[in-house]
Amino acid sequence: MTQPTVTLAGGTNIPMVGLGTWPMDDAEARRVVRQAIEIGYRHVDTAENYANERGVGDGIRDSGLDRSEVWVTTKFNRRWHADPAAGLRGNLERLGLDYVDLALIHWPNPDQDRYVQAWQGLIELREQGLARAIGTSNFKPAHLGRLIAETGVAPEVNQIECHPYLDRAAERAYHAEHGIVTAAWSPLGRNNGLLQEPLIVELAARYGVTPGQVVLAWDVLQGMVTVPKSSNPERLRQNLDVFDIPLTAADVAALTSLESPGLVPADSDVFGH
Repeated sequence: MTQPTVTLAGGTNIPMVGLGTWPMDDAEARRVVRQAIEIGYRHVDTAENYANERGVGDGIRDSGLDRSEVWVTTKFNRRWHADPAAGLRGNLERLGLDYVDLALIHWPNPDQDRYVQAWQGLIELREQGLARAIGTSNFKPAHLGRLIAETGVAPEVNQIECHPYLDRAAERAYHAEHGIVTAAWSPLGRNNGLLQEPLIVELAARYGVTPGQVVLAWDVLQGMVTVPKSSNPERLRQNLDVFDIPLTAADVAALTSLESPGLVPADSDVFGH
């Protein structure tokens, strides 16, 4: 199965739909990653903080697919901002891989003021071939701007919580201006009723798909990478089958206009691991 991709600033092509693996443990991740690859997934998203990188790596090997055919995204924690080489080597050891396709700084953690140092280290690690592409997660435009100002290098990806209830328009516009691809975590919402939203239910009925597929189509039609989590085989298939849903520009605009009063993203100036 050939899946649509987005070309990152460094020239690599990231599959638009990936398998999110939080909060799977190693055993579940191993099983689901293998199953997802057999279904057609070519992108798996994990992190040090998920405590399932060993399972993810085992699942990739169990699938029998050549390593080069699977895009692996991982992230390292705040403890490694002063030594990102040690952080990424830990990721690689747990995954059992020689390189990752995308390495992300999981949170900026400005309280320790080392995220620029972490970014400079990732730039060097990309040059060394330990990561094919590099980026950030949960960074605000102010954090990204500082990286660009102090290093001259923009992240290739910034992964943020994003869905129709939290469309992150300002952040996505900033990303686009600086050649940063937006990746959406928790794209189906976080038990906040998104998939029961009347507009989404109506569009799903109109196009003969599920509410989740409508939301993921909203992602990919806007050029976002998206990493929904599921361990259900049928839902895994549905989450991958979103590229031919004919949402109109009006549909996309209507979805973008949805909001959930009081819903705000985690404040990465004060939260992060």
